Amino acid sequence: MSKALVVYFSVYGTAKKTAEEIARQTGADLMEIEPVVPYDSNRDHYNALAKLAKQQHDTNARPAIKNEIPVRDYDTIFVGYPMWWYTFPMILYTFFDKYDFSGKTIVPFNTHMGSGDGGTYRTIKELEPNANVLAGLPMEMSDAERGNAKAVSQWLQKLGLK
Repeated sequence: MSKALVVYFSVYGTAKKTAEEIARQTGADLMEIEPVVPYDSNRDHYNALAKLAKQQHDTNARPAIKNEIPVRDYDTIFVGYPMWWYTFPMILYTFFDKYDFSGKTIVPFNTHMGSGDGGTYRTIKELEPNANVLAGLPMEMSDAERGNAKAVSQWLQKLGLK
């Protein structure tokens, strides 16, 4: 496989678990998209997080990213995130706005609570028309938390990435 990076955004850790499994199985480097203003990761405060996510969605916000992601150094970039309000978190729009994915292969994956990918894989293709966007892996949140090695392995094999 060409030089690969698994980059992810995760508040509750489920997208992180899937990202770690992908990196383990592919040997790819692993990086987190870190927001300048951290989100509350306490699940007891879920309603407040949902309200903030909705506000960011409704105002088309672009939350700032604290760390630099060296996208230019990689040929294949796995991009992972949770679903928020039937799309990806607005910080993913910041990520796609900020970096040039021309000529890169993007491999999306996400965690969700019943919405699948919510059309986000198609959105990535629209945002990055000069990239090759492969079929993504929508992972139900509870499956991601229990362990997802088999599903990740089958997906990678289907894509020819393992």
